[in-house]
Amino acid sequence: MQQTVQIQPAETFVPPRFTVYQHRQIDKIEALHQLPEHMRFEMKVVASVFPFRVNNFVIEELIDWDKVPNDPVFQLTFPQRGMLDDESYEQMAALHRTDPTAEQVMELAQQIRNKLNPHPAGQMEKNVPELDGERVEGIQHKYKETVLFFPAQGQYCHSYCTFCFRWAQFVGKATRFNNNDADLLHNYLREHKEVTDLLVTGGDPMVMRTVKLRGYLEKLKDPEFDHIRTIRIGTKSLTFWPFRYLTDPDAQDLLALIKELVDAGKHVSIMAHINHKQELRTAATREAIALLRKTGAQIRTQAPLLNNINTDPNMWAEMWKEQTQLGMIPYYMFIERDTGAKRYFELPLYKTWETFREAYKQVSGVSRTVRGPSMSAGPGKVEVSGVSEIAGEKVFVLRFIQARNPEWVQRPFFAKYDENATWLNDLKPAFGEEKFFWEDEYNAM
Repeated sequence: MQQTVQIQPAETFVPPRFTVYQHRQIDKIEALHQLPEHMRFEMKVVASVFPFRVNNFVIEELIDWDKVPNDPVFQLTFPQRGMLDDESYEQMAALHRTDPTAEQVMELAQQIRNKLNPHPAGQMEKNVPELDGERVEGIQHKYKETVLFFPAQGQYCHSYCTFCFRWAQFVGKATRFNNNDADLLHNYLREHKEVTDLLVTGGDPMVMRTVKLRGYLEKLKDPEFDHIRTIRIGTKSLTFWPFRYLTDPDAQDLLALIKELVDAGKHVSIMAHINHKQELRTAATREAIALLRKTGAQIRTQAPLLNNINTDPNMWAEMWKEQTQLGMIPYYMFIERDTGAKRYFELPLYKTWETFREAYKQVSGVSRTVRGPSMSAGPGKVEVSGVSEIAGEKVFVLRFIQARNPEWVQRPFFAKYDENATWLNDLKPAFGEEKFFWEDEYNAM
């Protein structure tokens, strides 16, 4: 029987109306009218290729319009000219100048998207498992202990991030990856007792109504799912729409569901994507954090290091300190993935390590729960542990935080120093080795 729980906000919030703008409504965003016409045109061109969606809360509360276009949340949510290479941009811009049909724009957009590695790290070829001899679409099982589930109702977000490595989920059915079969999820978990963690991801599962989320998660309280110890929910809602926990019609039901799972013995972890400390400044977000903590759930924070948004190590240090003070656990600094608009957001690997180190030095042990900088690459999560000189050779020191083969985890390996390298595929083995120790096994998978 469903438990009723009342976890009320400490202050009263007036339920705001959720208003969202997508690429066809970009001209209706009044705040953009202060920008030069050529910038608005550039946004339309880029938004024809990459997904664009922003809501009124982000526009009104999180962006400092006096600092646009350099405001970090503006960069995080509004299309930027540099997200496309010159050739692709000019192709799409030329088409827009001819008053094209929607079909013409879509056709060219798909051609450009296909060149942008829409599904990186083998997630379609190597991560999708089988059940009874059939591929289980909407589930990924890369690491032994952890299953990712993509509920069909959660494959969009309150607002889209410009850097998002899952951008392909939002631009058409051809690239979307999801499932709405709760029984299929439960059957797969029954068959795989080695799985301890379920990660519900997207998109953003918190755009779903609670009744839908309950359909996927409530059954995991049953004894047959005792092997599922942790339920993770990846979300941006805490900062992009905190009213999901405060004033949405089913906010109380959502908090009740989370508390039920905790009371049933599950570790519930809200994986909060927070890219800049500016996102933490609203009273609504702080209250949403407090309410979630009252359910017994933990909140872990993660974000990639992004050129043009959050390259200041002092900002990272302050953000981690503030997150810790609010009761959240700094978890990961990621490296921008090799997909989509990476050309605009990526940084050299040596720079990611320097930024992480400079930020890490400034925080106490309670915030040093954060790991990174980490690449979520094909073979696993590879941490850049440092830059060193060994036997006269300058090298990157690397290790697996997580891997397709658990035997690779925590085993150091070394790559030649390359100041232009931005991803694992750019690196060559050090000390005259022909291959990294894991390459043959990975390629055979």
